[in-house]
Amino acid sequence: MIGAGGVFGSRLTEGLLRRGFEVIVAGRDAVRAEAVAARLRRGFPGAAVGTAALDTRTLTPEQLTATGATIVADMAGPFQGAEPTTARTAILAGLHYVDLADGRHFVAAFPRLDADAKTRGVVALTGCSSTPTLSNAVLDALTTGWREVTSVEAAISPGARAPKGLSVMQAILSWMGRPVRVFENGEWTTRHGWSGLYRRDFGAAGRRRVSLCETPDLDFFAARFAPKRSARFLAGLEPWLLHLEAWLLAGLVRVFRFDPVPLANLLRTMAELHSAGGSDRGAMRVEALGVDAEGRAVRACWRLVAEPGEGPKTPGLPALAAIRAIAAGQIEPGARACVGVLPLRAIEDEMTPHGIATQTVVERGAIFARAIGPAFDGLPAPIRALHETSGLSVWQGRAMTEGAANPLGALVAAIVGFPKAQPDCPAEVLIDTDGERSIWRRRIGSHAFRSVLSHPAPGGRVRERFGPISMDLELTPEGERLIYRVIGWRFGPIPLPRALGPSTVAFEEVDTEGRFVFDVTISVPFVGKVVRYRGWLVRQS
Repeated sequence: MIGAGGVFGSRLTEGLLRRGFEVIVAGRDAVRAEAVAARLRRGFPGAAVGTAALDTRTLTPEQLTATGATIVADMAGPFQGAEPTTARTAILAGLHYVDLADGRHFVAAFPRLDADAKTRGVVALTGCSSTPTLSNAVLDALTTGWREVTSVEAAISPGARAPKGLSVMQAILSWMGRPVRVFENGEWTTRHGWSGLYRRDFGAAGRRRVSLCETPDLDFFAARFAPKRSARFLAGLEPWLLHLEAWLLAGLVRVFRFDPVPLANLLRTMAELHSAGGSDRGAMRVEALGVDAEGRAVRACWRLVAEPGEGPKTPGLPALAAIRAIAAGQIEPGARACVGVLPLRAIEDEMTPHGIATQTVVERGAIFARAIGPAFDGLPAPIRALHETSGLSVWQGRAMTEGAANPLGALVAAIVGFPKAQPDCPAEVLIDTDGERSIWRRRIGSHAFRSVLSHPAPGGRVRERFGPISMDLELTPEGERLIYRVIGWRFGPIPLPRALGPSTVAFEEVDTEGRFVFDVTISVPFVGKVVRYRGWLVRQS
């Protein structure tokens, strides 16, 4: 075991001893290696724990063979910018190999060792950690049987008091503020590491801020699941203030183009100063949006929550599962990333002895379907198709608009962004949905306006926001129509008196040619009609 004294290596070593493995603690410093081994012997009386003085910079196959080991586990890191020299040496020695590398280029280059590994009949696996092994195993389980994947995302947020090793900080700083290649909006583009301040629901661990993280998953997600829209990996720091400081540092790196890696110890100190605040629960979530076997939009989310003190064990559990599988002869020889190698159940089994809980939630991917419930499936197919398409869809047709009934109504319409009167003209609607909300970008003739639908709730309730004004809607299937009724409204987040709010006469139906038809009239008390728009649409893409 290389790195047995580190944050993750020590947890993996303890896990191996619990499973009855013999362990050899290896390191450049023989005194330190013996100290780690002595601690392990005290914690596991009767366990076989040896030591070996090895320097990975000058390591030879003969030195590895002399240890008597059969599997080399490299937990040292950081792997960013490194070469797989230890793995190559282990293969030449005829030994199996695992590591928990999260370096994107390190993992991508690893298959170059495949031919040698197969020749010598050994297994060499890289990335045996939360990323990319666990995240990909989760997505394999979530998307089984799906017809199509629209988007995938993973996010990790360690607890505030989780140990933060120097190599971990160096790894984060190696890409913070620097260009990161990511798949977004259906194409590869470049973003900057630790950019974006996304808020994600980690279940029992609460809602937390996360930002773009560079990991091998950015490549594996796109290649293995072929999402139509996006593939992201996000990470966060607890508490929120520490995460914000790291986000600001990333911005400075982006602007001034300096190397932040020498600041690793400073970042560790900042983390220690903030450790009294924030949650000490470690958390991870993996989510996929797509089309299930029945052709319905589906959203699946897997969450992991580790109780205080248990989070640092999580990254080593995929490595433990991999070592057990190698020892049992369950993995074919070769050198590759540990994705698609271990089923999710094998990794979750390693979580059982610890305070680590997982949960999987699978639900309809369309917010209208979630809000309306089973009655949604009884609506005409064109209406269901428009509201259930996941990702981005484009709809075109013809429409007309009627303007406000008076100048005051015209002023209200202008503030909200509604169109003026237009005769029969081309219409286009772009709908972009991610399972949480749907953004509708409408163009009727020469006027463009948008709204955001969100907050689905039982009873057919959703919220539609036009500019600063939001309307709480109740959706009711009536015969072959879907009826919209306003049941509340608000300015920004502030609820306003219902008696002063807008009202609608709005419905969707299907015409004799099988086209989706919409007819929406919005009025305001004491003002009258603000806008009416109606027309038909068919899907273009």
